[in-house]
Amino acid sequence: MSPAVQSTQLRARFARALSDLYGSEVPAYTTLVRTCEEINAEVLARLGREAERLGTIDRVTAERHGAIRVGTATEIAQVARIFGACGMHPVGFYDLREANPPIPVVSTAFRPIEPDELAANPFRVFTSVLVTDDRRFFDAATQGRLEEFLAARTLFPEELLDLADTAEAEGGLTEDDAARFLELATASFALSPEPVDRAWYDHLEAISSVAADIGGVASTHINHLTPRVLDIDELYRRMEAHGIAMIDRIQGPPGDLGRPDVLLRQTSFRALAEPRRFREPDGTVTDGELRVRFGEVEARAVALTPKGRDLYDARGLSAFPATEAELHAEDLAYYVVDVDGGLRPIVYEDFLPKSAAGIFASNLTSDGSSDATQRAAVRDAAWLQSALGRPLHDPYALYEAQRSAR
Repeated sequence: MSPAVQSTQLRARFARALSDLYGSEVPAYTTLVRTCEEINAEVLARLGREAERLGTIDRVTAERHGAIRVGTATEIAQVARIFGACGMHPVGFYDLREANPPIPVVSTAFRPIEPDELAANPFRVFTSVLVTDDRRFFDAATQGRLEEFLAARTLFPEELLDLADTAEAEGGLTEDDAARFLELATASFALSPEPVDRAWYDHLEAISSVAADIGGVASTHINHLTPRVLDIDELYRRMEAHGIAMIDRIQGPPGDLGRPDVLLRQTSFRALAEPRRFREPDGTVTDGELRVRFGEVEARAVALTPKGRDLYDARGLSAFPATEAELHAEDLAYYVVDVDGGLRPIVYEDFLPKSAAGIFASNLTSDGSSDATQRAAVRDAAWLQSALGRPLHDPYALYEAQRSAR
């Protein structure tokens, strides 16, 4: 007998619960979501069915991607179990140590991989794990203290992990167990009221604000949660009109070159000062603030083939042809060809490392420091798959399978 709450429903409920949580913690996020919904309704009214070529309005309205950061291979394996309960699988490998400025993490994205599951609810969570043994960032003493700190904390209760394993094995949970799973999982990503060790946090922040956000606190939390909008340029203008400071530009392919929209465009409002408590070196607890969390928004377009991605990375969007028919004919982007010869774009479901790093960097309180002459730690897709203890999916293989199946 099928479980009362299947993984698809669990994923949708989890996305809504995290959205409610984040809205309560970061009120400007609620303004962002409301503005996206207004703009999406306007675009739908103006363009009709054309507005839904890259997903129904119901999908776009419900769509979210989140971002979290963890510290160890053990922690990211636990994250994989929690998201696995919701039908979300690790896709892609991203090394943000190669960004500018470099960030000492590698990342993957947990998301559905089947077209029907993506259509139902494409919740994605971009998940980064700290590279504590990379000498370009952490000397031996800092590495040792950081690893000791991370090993001593518990991000996820055993009850949550046990429920996650049951849900993944059985495809869902009973109604009571689903409610408990969502309660525990949502609470695990809430901002902790525990005081932050100021000296330790400051030491890590001098190296990397992201490292401090991961290894300077005793819990994890949602770093940002991202709705999807059908006109990101209008969203940018309207948020600034609401008096909310945005980062200096929209990341990703430019939208004004007379070319079809491709891949992903994203921007965010700037990280807000949030009240936090700090434990000072003398043991006293004081009030302060941190700026680490922000509100991101995205506009998704057609996925590029490896050939198309190579062209984009080498020469930019201006090198692309002017029509979708030409994109398809030159095998630059993924489309499903209908029986009448019409083209339906396959949505880009993944992330751009340069854009992700650009969003991170635009919201950091400092550029940090690194020494490129020191030893880099080996982190690659094989390492990440081993840490996860489950297959790490190749996004291109998923897009190709979707194209070939229709």
